[in-house]
Amino acid sequence: MLKFTCCEEVRQFSDPSQAHVLRGITRGFERECLRIDRGGQLAKTPHPTALGAKLTHPWITTDYAEALLEFITPPSSEPGFPLEFLKDIHRYSAQQLQGEFLWAGSMPCRIGLDADIAIADYGTTNAARFKMVYREGLGLRYGRAMQTIAGAHYNWSLPQDFWLALRDCCPGEGSLQDFIDRRYFGLIRNFLRYGWLVPYLFGASPALCQSFLQGHPSDLTELVPGTLHGAYATSLRMSDLGYQNHAQDKLNISFNSLAEYSQGLEAAIRTPDPYYAELGVRDGEHWKQISDSLLQLEAEFYAAMRPKRIAPNGERPAKALRTLGVQYLEMRLFDLNPFIDIGIAPEQSLFADVLLLMCLFRSSPPITSREQSENDENKRRVVTRGRQPGLQLLVHNHEQPLRLLAHELFDDMAPFAAMLDTAYGGQRYQDALQDLRERIDHPEQTPSAQVVEAVKQHGGYFNFAMEMSKTHTQSLQATALDADTLAKFKTSAQESLAAQQQLDAAPQGPFEDFVAAYFA
Repeated sequence: MLKFTCCEEVRQFSDPSQAHVLRGITRGFERECLRIDRGGQLAKTPHPTALGAKLTHPWITTDYAEALLEFITPPSSEPGFPLEFLKDIHRYSAQQLQGEFLWAGSMPCRIGLDADIAIADYGTTNAARFKMVYREGLGLRYGRAMQTIAGAHYNWSLPQDFWLALRDCCPGEGSLQDFIDRRYFGLIRNFLRYGWLVPYLFGASPALCQSFLQGHPSDLTELVPGTLHGAYATSLRMSDLGYQNHAQDKLNISFNSLAEYSQGLEAAIRTPDPYYAELGVRDGEHWKQISDSLLQLEAEFYAAMRPKRIAPNGERPAKALRTLGVQYLEMRLFDLNPFIDIGIAPEQSLFADVLLLMCLFRSSPPITSREQSENDENKRRVVTRGRQPGLQLLVHNHEQPLRLLAHELFDDMAPFAAMLDTAYGGQRYQDALQDLRERIDHPEQTPSAQVVEAVKQHGGYFNFAMEMSKTHTQSLQATALDADTLAKFKTSAQESLAAQQQLDAAPQGPFEDFVAAYFA
């Protein structure tokens, strides 16, 4: 089988006359981080008013817990813009905190009992209540501690000119959107095959506070008193301790086509689960979860990558995807790097661009149930013991050394780094790939290994992460925004508060009808 779907495709976009269409790649980041008080406890204060209304602000909101901030960059085709804008969001937000800090790590610490973790509150409207009930349901199903874990998502899409040129090179049946959907899903399948490389290179959560487990058993060992770790772990956030838990093992959602994917999601949000039914949906007027189905909403499906479509008029994601097709991809494997004030290093987006292009152009047959088990096992091995000397991964039921496989992938990515450098000029992509390749044979250079060493030096995960949190927050607070940027953020906060007030003032029908209409 050919490694790449069509060698002519690769040659075509390596030529300067065609490579320029890649300059239209659109990128964006979503970064979550906890607010903590001076003592390092989870902040008990509500979302700061100076940050605006989290239901209506375009860039600053919260995710699951009330204290879990989420910063969103607007999509941009300018490569450096997302991180520059993210830096500005961090500076503005840090400067609005009153005696609180932005927690530096993906894994939380000193979060208290499950019942003490406040769910994000979005207001009084049905739409706001819907978001809050969904989060209450997540807490009921998985525990609220999971809603304090933070990560970074990378949103990515290719421009229309690229798709037109690609279809001219390798035409297929159906409309242009059908062609785009097929190729995006081929990319996703390959990412599920090779995405283990992301936590190996960038995983930064090899240790956690013992308090996070809340008395539950685990295979982790003590690093220092109060801190547990996996000796060779890269990303406990992506392990069974985090969002990749076994509760969703029974889901049968295929990435072999858009139709199968959307049908799988539809079935999951409409198929009752006996355990969730036993928990109950309502207790009188109080809603405990949106439904007793396998998934309350499509967003509850925790995949390493998801196809996305901005849904018009509040349409359900699966329906919008099915009718309008894939608009962009959301890659969800990045831990927060606690050594960096915004949690994300510049080389992460450079690497992701190269990996995603390689996944797009590489042959991508359907994933069988056997291969899916193999992909899941490879990711499990990497996140729990990726730096283990001699670690083997599975390829067609055969064990092969991780280092060998990683070097082969870097070889395969090289033409796409060169392709992007041709598009943008310079050597940034090839230089980044060359630097990151060092981490394969020198795992001590990975962020996960550096975190383990720092935790030992500080005498515990809490001590390390707390020092990083203070240092980063104070540094962000000390760097003033220029007048125009500051005015832009203040205006956006005020406009979001006004929009929230307008929504709250509008008449609301019965919540039951709102929920029923969503699933209609």
